[in-house]
Amino acid sequence: MDLATLKAFEPAEYAEAADGYRSASDMASAAKDQVETRIAAAMRQHLKGEAANAAIGQLTELGKNFHYIQVECGLVGAALEAFSYEMAAARKKLTGALDEARAAHLTVNSDGSVSYPPGGEKSEDGRTPEGGTVGGLTDGTAAAVGRQAANLDPNPHHRLAQECADLIASALKEATEADEKWAPKVRALKADDDLTVSDRDWADTSSDTSGVNEAGKTYLDSLPQPPENGSPKAVAAWWRGLDAEERAAWISLRPASVGALDGLPSTVRDEANRMVLAESRGVEQIKYDAWLKNHPEPTRFQPFIDPYTGSVNKKISVETQEWKDWEEARKNSHKSLEGMTAIQKRFDATGKNGLPEAYLLGFGTEADGRAIIANGNPDTADHQAVYVPGTTADLGGIEGDINRMVNVWHEADGKSGGKSVSTITWLGYDAPDSVVKDAPFSHYAYDGAPAFNQFLDGLEESHSGDSEPHRSVIGHSYGTTLIGAAAETGRLNADDVILAGSPGVRVSSADELDVPKGHVWNEEARKDPVPDIGRWGHGGSGFIIPSDTGFGANQMTTDTEGHSGYWDEGSDSLLNQALVVVGRGDDVALKPPPPPETWMYGPGPM
Repeated sequence: MDLATLKAFEPAEYAEAADGYRSASDMASAAKDQVETRIAAAMRQHLKGEAANAAIGQLTELGKNFHYIQVECGLVGAALEAFSYEMAAARKKLTGALDEARAAHLTVNSDGSVSYPPGGEKSEDGRTPEGGTVGGLTDGTAAAVGRQAANLDPNPHHRLAQECADLIASALKEATEADEKWAPKVRALKADDDLTVSDRDWADTSSDTSGVNEAGKTYLDSLPQPPENGSPKAVAAWWRGLDAEERAAWISLRPASVGALDGLPSTVRDEANRMVLAESRGVEQIKYDAWLKNHPEPTRFQPFIDPYTGSVNKKISVETQEWKDWEEARKNSHKSLEGMTAIQKRFDATGKNGLPEAYLLGFGTEADGRAIIANGNPDTADHQAVYVPGTTADLGGIEGDINRMVNVWHEADGKSGGKSVSTITWLGYDAPDSVVKDAPFSHYAYDGAPAFNQFLDGLEESHSGDSEPHRSVIGHSYGTTLIGAAAETGRLNADDVILAGSPGVRVSSADELDVPKGHVWNEEARKDPVPDIGRWGHGGSGFIIPSDTGFGANQMTTDTEGHSGYWDEGSDSLLNQALVVVGRGDDVALKPPPPPETWMYGPGPM
């Protein structure tokens, strides 16, 4: 970039263009919400039949278009804002150098060189030090030599001229680098000329996001930063201190980071995480499709040696190691896709049988995956319930855990007396993968406990209702162990604790779970083997578990069997949980306490 171009450059014009793209992004976001959470949701609730399903399908595709426009326009706006910021810095440096040169009566030439007049003390022969012209130097060694020569010159104008020329050269270099960096990034933000938002489109958007984020680091670093390892209260204060432009930049450039911050409004986290979900799903689907096209040979033939004669008389087919490795990778990739499809399925169920809008409060594909899905907005809910799944829980199998909290929502909503309810599936930790190999160990619970406590604190910080919400936590199997670890190592920010099929919660008494006395509730179904087996690994003192009378929990009645039926539709097991969730614990049906002579291990029943 030359001197004339940078002098004439107006960064504000690009900032204004960025505002325009942000406005387009906001309009697309509003249109998406109108289509998905109002129109389509109302149609699911009130209309049935093939025509209705076809119309809902078309609206779903329209919503995808608006979402794509929202994300892409947000990226363009962030890119233009970052480019404007970097060019403004270069132009400010140039303007400062020109002002300095003018004040010193120096001449700035069109190529950026600076001419200086004769001046300084006369020499012994009476001559005044001559003037001259210097070019800007940005290379470290050359610049140092040039400055040394200027400093040794008895003409003081030489030194000032060199300083101005160097500033001009530096400004032109920064402007050129910004232009060369951002031009291809902005050109890449170009959509296909059709109305189908494909997996390839979202995969490209993921690449675009990474590219703009990397290029925009200087700009993003200039903005107020989220508190490192900050509490939800500190995070909320940081977000409130940002203006609309800064918030938009963070969401567009770092959606995964924003979506993971406890303490932010649920609407903000949902917007950011839906971006990550759409992009991740596109990337994984493209990767999966490529794997299917390029698989190794599943088998190979090898000689078979007759064990009796030692002769080779035929060949047998054996599975290759390459195929085994490929198939394992394929299954893992498809499993992740199944989880993402399940989340989208829940989005698309909004309005069906009165089901409220879903909010994606956390998402990630690392390790076993992360997925935090709320039915209804917890920030405005009168009653919140947070469910922690147990062993084998992961992103690929999230559908079952989502459906459990859908069932709790339906049951609780019908018993809430008109109060609003939000039920949340919290897969925010790496659960044990195997009942036998992993579940006996407690480190999964202790590793996940801090994140769970912080999430609960974040719900409290982001709540915007007229009064404090009533908050329950629900744990199943190893999930109850994590809840106990969270109470043991921190403060469990809840009003009621519901435990189902618990193998033990690491503590020895309901009083240690941080909720008011009488607000710990336990369910153990008939033929559920986990509690009595698990007590040896996760029970408290004397191997006591929540099912034991001496633990002090309310023992709720159950009419389901086995370890996984606690959320069966129409069951008393589900009803009792829902009553606790809406603060109607007095209506819960309890088991009669067993006689003391049947107790085993001292503190609990046989």
